This record gives sequence, C-alpha cells and structure tokens, in this order.
Amino acid sequence: MNKNIKQLLIGEDMNRTKRKIFEISMDLFAKKGYDATSVEEITAVVGVAKGTLYYHFSSKEEIFNFLVEEGMKLLINSVEIKTSKVTTTTEKLKEIILVQIKIITKYENFVRIIASQIWGTEPRNNHCRKQVFGYIKKIEEIIKDGMEKGEIRQGNSRIIASEIFILFCNDLIYKLIAEEEIDVEKIRSEYENLILNNIL
Repeated sequence: MNKNIKQLLIGEDMNRTKRKIFEISMDLFAKKGYDATSVEEITAVVGVAKGTLYYHFSSKEEIFNFLVEEGMKLLINSVEIKTSKVTTTTEKLKEIILVQIKIITKYENFVRIIASQIWGTEPRNNHCRKQVFGYIKKIEEIIKDGMEKGEIRQGNSRIIASEIFILFCNDLIYKLIAEEEIDVEKIRSEYENLILNNIL
C-alpha cells in the first residue's frame, strides 16, 4: 500500500503501530476472509503482542468496523467533492461512476471486504450494510433531485441508486475475470451508456 493510499484511508494522525495493525488486518481480511483471520495471525504478522493490539483496538470486529467506516467515508467524501463541481444530474452521476471505478483500482482490498461482508446476520455484517446503505442514500438524493428538476425521467430512485452501487462491486468481478488492470476510460464509457441511457 503506497503512502498516498495510507494517508487517505487512515489519515496522518494514526501512530505507526496502529497503522500497521490496520494495514495487515485489511490485507488478511481481503485475502483469507474475516472468519479465517485470527487475532493471533494478525499479531504474528504485525510482530506485536496481543496486548498491544488490544491497546489500539478492542477486538478484531472493531478493526473491521473501523476499516469499513474509513473506506466508506473516503468514497462518500470523494463523491461529494466531485459532484459539487458540476451542476446537472447527468454530470453528477458520471462523476460518481468515475469515482467508483478509481476506488476499485486504488483500494481493491477494501472493496473485496465490503463485497464479502455485506451479507450475513453478524453485527459486523449489519454494520457493513449500514455504511453501504448510507452511501446509496447519497446517490439516491442526487437522483431524486434530478427527477424533481426534470433532468432525468421519473422512476424508482432507490433502485437506480442501488444499481449504480452494484457497478462498484461489478468492477471487482470484472477485474478478477479479466485478470488485468481496469481500463478506467473504457469501463466508464460502458457504465455511462448502461446507466444513463436508461434514465435520460
């Protein structure tokens, strides 16, 4: 994980040990899955005692929740910044699509974790869904506004917003199937046609 990604995902103020616990946990959760990753494995890879981990995070689940919150915060903040610079709903939706594609190219492990943990009935699954639904609601608000202004045709704003989020997960599937890096411009063009042609 390069320096810029560290700064964006977990900020400048996190001390070195907590940062390392966070990074190693994210890698292990993404590669092995949450359940298959133990606190013992995290501490062994990080090279710290359990007591040190528990000083920074009360549990493995707290590490997970923190990871999801910070990742979704980055996604929402990126969308808010980009959509604030354009005026029409079409332009805003194009920016959202582009942000999602760029997030998958930079933070694949984060997206893997979200995609795998949004399902289920454990508290962490519920927490993950809550964060995702908060993001979808942001998209839905933009779509509703566009419908009220007559910029896009009437429809179910929640379904459309959910479909746009699904593209986020679909990027990961495409990347795994293609076994190559995502061509941002190519994927953006395909998704814009797929979504915008159905709502304009």
